[in-house]
Amino acid sequence: MSGTFVGMPSFPKAAHEAVGNTTLRANLKHATHTIRDKRAKAVAELDDWALLREAGKQIKDHTLRHLDTYLVQLEEAVTAAGGVVHWATDADEANRIVTRLVKETGESEVVKVKSMATQEIGLNEALEEAGIAAYETDLAELIVQLGHDRPSHILVPAIHRNRGEIRDIFTKEMGEWGRPAPEGLTDTPAELAEAARLHLREKFLRAKVGISGANFMVAETGTLVVVESEGNGRMCLTLPETLISVVGIEKIVPTWRDLEVFLQTLPRSSTAERMNPYTSMWTGTTDTDGPQTFHLVLIDNGRTDTLADEVGRQALRCIRCSACLNVCPVYERAGGHAYGSVYPGPIGAILSPQLRGTTSEIDASLPYASSLCGACYEVCPVAIDIPEVLVHLREKVADQGGKGHRLEKAAIKAAGWVLDHPGALAAGERVAAKTRKLHPKKLPGPGAGQWTNSRDLPEMPAEPFRDWWKKNRT
Repeated sequence: MSGTFVGMPSFPKAAHEAVGNTTLRANLKHATHTIRDKRAKAVAELDDWALLREAGKQIKDHTLRHLDTYLVQLEEAVTAAGGVVHWATDADEANRIVTRLVKETGESEVVKVKSMATQEIGLNEALEEAGIAAYETDLAELIVQLGHDRPSHILVPAIHRNRGEIRDIFTKEMGEWGRPAPEGLTDTPAELAEAARLHLREKFLRAKVGISGANFMVAETGTLVVVESEGNGRMCLTLPETLISVVGIEKIVPTWRDLEVFLQTLPRSSTAERMNPYTSMWTGTTDTDGPQTFHLVLIDNGRTDTLADEVGRQALRCIRCSACLNVCPVYERAGGHAYGSVYPGPIGAILSPQLRGTTSEIDASLPYASSLCGACYEVCPVAIDIPEVLVHLREKVADQGGKGHRLEKAAIKAAGWVLDHPGALAAGERVAAKTRKLHPKKLPGPGAGQWTNSRDLPEMPAEPFRDWWKKNRT
């Protein structure tokens, strides 16, 4: 996987700064609560939601167990339908492939459908270095790009921005990227959407190359699927002469029939809609409609390593609905940028460390970016047990060692000895009770002190429980 956001510290440091931003916290609280309330109502409409959830889990697990077989089948089907399949081991290779394909067309600009995979590999930056302008066409992605910002949410990348901030970005930046914002632009949603529509329309009609990801790939037919709500995806997928789709190898499903499950669960769990306004499907190329050249770039970028982990591989079930972000108390307060990855929130806390490894400061800290409340697991439409994977990854990080983990191991070893010697435990309890007025309310040091930065230590009782028991229950 490509590097973390430039200069990103560990999650605790980044989150500490983020929680002090009252505007950010207000924006996040309003947006996440609105989305999750609507989602709950949409899901409640289906009596068989639990069965659909289990079906999605089973389909994904089956596919991951036989991923090699289905990827070969997909390649054969795409090729037979007139497409060209490319395999990329990592981000650098994927970027080289896409850059070469664009240059071969002779074009110097592309339009893009919202794609987590292209963000993951840093494609826009790679294209820019090669002199190719990549224009985001999803409204939220457009806001992020014009604002020289970073996405902070899987579904709504500009969730950290309010309407006033968006109006200011459009007014200041649109003219540098193409058609300027209308004079006297206000912050009403209708006017902001119309400004984006006018700005993007000329790019749709001019572009010869489109770049997309895919929500799903069907192995048996070679069909790719993109679901979206604005219609920009449909424009990018149909108008350009060349289409390049960059997709992670885990996005595959075996059969067309399997789509039935996910086309019910994904829209309800992400946008709280019964179905997506735009569901675009294409299979290779045709002579009379759509792009005349189609390339599919399949990226690994750490996915094979993740697949090898029997506990952690369930993260590859993810269908990018973002429901886990909207119920997470940690994400709601810290925001997406603190995670140092294009995958924020609970799913990012288990996916990024597996794709990138846990050697960097930010990746080693992400498994701890959770209260383990389990809300993320409850809403996941493919039943990813995120708390289980978090604990699993914490164990891996602890096994790497480091000062903090050595002290923790020493403390656990000492505690084990005390618990194995009841006499020593009883004596320690009595000493602690008699000296309770001298106890500090905060723990010292950067390690143990983390626990008491926002909470006081509980008060020690006047006498140990075992002494109380002897007095009152013998």
